[in-house]
Amino acid sequence: MVPLVALVIGAWMLFRHFTTAGPVAHVKFETAEEIFAGKTEVRCRSVTVGIVNDVELSSDLKSVVVHVELDADASQLLRRGTRFWVVKPRISGAGVTGLGTLIQGAYIELDPGADGAERETDFVGLETPPATNLSVPGRRIVLTTDEAGLLTAGSPLYYRGFEVGRIEARTLSQDGTRVSYDAFIQQDYSPLVTENTRFWNTSGIDISAGADGFKVRTPSLQAMVSGGVSFGVTEGEAPGNPVNDGAFFVLHRDEDAARNATFDPTVKLLLLFDQTVRGLEPRAPVEFRGITIGRVVDISFDLVPSNGDPRIPVLIEIDCRLMRRDLRDHPEKLRDIEFLKELVAKGLRGSLKTGSLITGSLYVDLDYYEDVAAADVGKIGEHATIPTVSAGFAQLEAKLTAILDKFQTFDMKQVDAAVANISAAAAEAKTTITESRAALKEIEATAAAARGTLEDPAFRNLPADLRKAIASLDKSIESIGPDGAVQGDLLRTLDELRASLRAIKGVSDTVNEHPNSLLFGRDSSGNPTPKAPGGKR
Repeated sequence: MVPLVALVIGAWMLFRHFTTAGPVAHVKFETAEEIFAGKTEVRCRSVTVGIVNDVELSSDLKSVVVHVELDADASQLLRRGTRFWVVKPRISGAGVTGLGTLIQGAYIELDPGADGAERETDFVGLETPPATNLSVPGRRIVLTTDEAGLLTAGSPLYYRGFEVGRIEARTLSQDGTRVSYDAFIQQDYSPLVTENTRFWNTSGIDISAGADGFKVRTPSLQAMVSGGVSFGVTEGEAPGNPVNDGAFFVLHRDEDAARNATFDPTVKLLLLFDQTVRGLEPRAPVEFRGITIGRVVDISFDLVPSNGDPRIPVLIEIDCRLMRRDLRDHPEKLRDIEFLKELVAKGLRGSLKTGSLITGSLYVDLDYYEDVAAADVGKIGEHATIPTVSAGFAQLEAKLTAILDKFQTFDMKQVDAAVANISAAAAEAKTTITESRAALKEIEATAAAARGTLEDPAFRNLPADLRKAIASLDKSIESIGPDGAVQGDLLRTLDELRASLRAIKGVSDTVNEHPNSLLFGRDSSGNPTPKAPGGKR
């Protein structure tokens, strides 16, 4: 009976083993670090769903194959899109993760694929954990750019400075020309991503120098360390319709590039400059009276046929609707270049101007000029051309060259004579300056003497003595005045003098009438002889 019971128990154990055994998945990793057969658990959202039962090298010896046995009730987790990665302590720019495994040991995390996907047992494990699980609701999009920069898995996504998502992974295209990022936006903020949303890189400290001068941008500390992406809709532009999962967006290098990417170039023009273009770079702005209407596309002699023209070809693209309002209401006018002919006839010309004296950056300026030769829109190859003029430092250089050319035409004898005259004038000016300095010294001596006189105590008492003399003079004038004693004496003297004169006149009249009165005295009769008229008797 004992062998029979042992046989039954063994058969039951075999039956139980095969009936309760779960599916086995084969996961390929680069190394088996922190993975142990019979010990390392497999978890899904921190719930144990299996265990590693074997670890072996791959046939090509370039990786390891981990055989994972799941519980029977977890067989539905093995489907296309399921992801495996090892959870262990990791330190990266995005933060520190997996610290709990320092005590309980590393484990393999399982993230199931989409519901309804086909069953699958062979997988390639992830070397770095994804930022979010596929089961977490949200919007998943793809960002493409030319250069990766500091962005890595786990880098944050910001909307107006608020963190709303993460970068999940990055891959390099097969031709090595583009970098793609899988980005995740949380469910609550997924409506913010629309057709006209622009994404730009905010990694590190952005210091740029261009036609607009120096610019310095400093994002948050986390974005400076681990990189970051910001997004939004350009001011004045409609948001558009929401997007679905898997939508592709361009990741611009900075915010300015994202804003400049919103304009729609309608015309490409070829400008030929007869001056140096050092400092002009592709993507430099094209302005019309201070308004940015386009950008520089290319600078190359390949843009024109080989005809020996020494001028530098510069290809630009502009949005003509920003120059004239009527072009917005009548877009059919943009199909030809008739409107450009009208603008060129009014004096529209292209020129190079300096955007920054520090960096020497140039930009293309379109403006109307007076007193320019009549011109028309041309065509070179497949591009229309408009005439250009020299401006800025090139124009100043031309004027200086013209002045120097005029100097070279002067007669050197005349120049020597002029220099001699200037030298003589300088000598006379030197003599005049010497005499002026002597005169200044005399003036200083005179001022010093005047200062000494003013500071003399005797001169200081002079005003008081003058006041006393004036007071005495006032008293003297008062004695001579109408009420003074001197004037009364003078009046009496004058009265006596008048009386004396009357007496003398009487004696004179008597002598004239009676000369003998001098001998016989005055006739004392009281009846004087009447006088004849006219003094005759």
